[in-house]
Parts: sequence; structure tokens; C-alpha cells
Amino acid sequence: MKEDYAAKMALKSDAALREYVTGHYQYREEAVLAAFDELRTRGQPAPEEEVLRPTLETEAAARQVEEAKLATTTAAVPELDPATGEAAPAGPALYSPTMIVLFSVPFTMLAGGVLLGLNLSRLGRWRALLGLTIFIVAYLILSILALQWALPRYGLRTWYGALFNFPAVLAYVLWFWPRYVGRSSFRSRSWLPPLLVCVVLLLGLQRLNSYLIKRQTPQVQQELDRYLPR
Repeated sequence: MKEDYAAKMALKSDAALREYVTGHYQYREEAVLAAFDELRTRGQPAPEEEVLRPTLETEAAARQVEEAKLATTTAAVPELDPATGEAAPAGPALYSPTMIVLFSVPFTMLAGGVLLGLNLSRLGRWRALLGLTIFIVAYLILSILALQWALPRYGLRTWYGALFNFPAVLAYVLWFWPRYVGRSSFRSRSWLPPLLVCVVLLLGLQRLNSYLIKRQTPQVQQELDRYLPR
């Protein structure tokens, strides 16, 4: 059932409505448009409306068309689950939150971020995909700075990897997924293709790392040994 955003916004305070406007990239386009309408009804039109409304209306219309096509296709040709032979759940084929977590553990949060990004791309959530990309880039920069600070003081520790992955994984499943995917039904995509890609990339990086280490001078080797745990 389609959500009545106009009724929902009518119950919110002015400050809450302004939050929908200032943080428009976090919410559905229909919700932000309803917040604009409600603010105008209250005689407090948002200055950002003139700039944001055309883009939001275009994105909302495009997503509604995609959802209508998807609903029509799913209703007309129900797919079967190859494992059970029964009708598969309706909705787009996405990588589940569990798969995002499982891929983030051995292959770092970058693998989970790519899977989540593919989900957002399939759903047409382009602004959310941009937000995810910005988050990953900023997270990597902060992690590099933190590692540069920690290495001279504590050396290289095995628990750095878990500490690096944990906050990002929480952001994926507790922030991005609820806001941009939600509880809508979906079909789980196969884990095999991304697993093969991750394994190939991991093996390639290991070979490249071994090659680069062998090419280092003895002085550089000694400098690297300073950070290894004793």
C-alpha cells in the first residue's frame, strides 16, 4: 500500500519538516516533496524548494515507473526458486544484508560496500549510491590516517582488520539498508559470482604484494619490520 506522505507530514513539527528538506538525500523523494507542500501550507516555504523540486519530481516519477514495470513483470511471470521449485519471493534480485556482512568479514568492508552499491543501482537509488560512495571514500581516508597514527605507537596488530570493518558493516546494515532498501520483498542474488571475483582479486593482490616486497631494498625491509608484532 502506498504511503500517505501528505498525512504523515501534517503531523510533524516545523523543525522536523525542515530536517526532511536539509537532509533530503536521506529520504524518499515523495517524502521530501510532501514536506515542501506542508511547509508552504503553513506559510513557511523552504528556500531550497525552487532548486530541489524539479530534480525530486523527476527522480520520483522515474522510480515509480520502474516499480510499476517490476510489479507488472513479477505478477505476469512468477519465477521459481531453483532449490525448492516453488514460486520465488516477489521483488528485485538483491544481495541480502547477511551476504553483505559475510563478504565484508574476509574481503573487507569494500566487498560489502560493492554489494550494497549494486543493490542501490538495481533499485535506481542513485542519490543513495552517491552517498554510499562518499561514505566509503571518507571512511577509507579516516582509516588510513588512524593507521598512520597507530603503527608507530602499537605496531601492526591482528585486530586492526576487525576494527576497520566493524563500523562500516554496522553503517551498511543499520543505516543504508533501512533507509534506502527498507522492508520491501526481494529475491536473493547468488553468492557465487561475487565470491569468485573476490577470490581472484585477493589472490592477485597477494601476488602483487609479494612481488613488491621482494623488490624493496634492505633498508626499506628493515623499516617495514619495525611495524611487525614481536
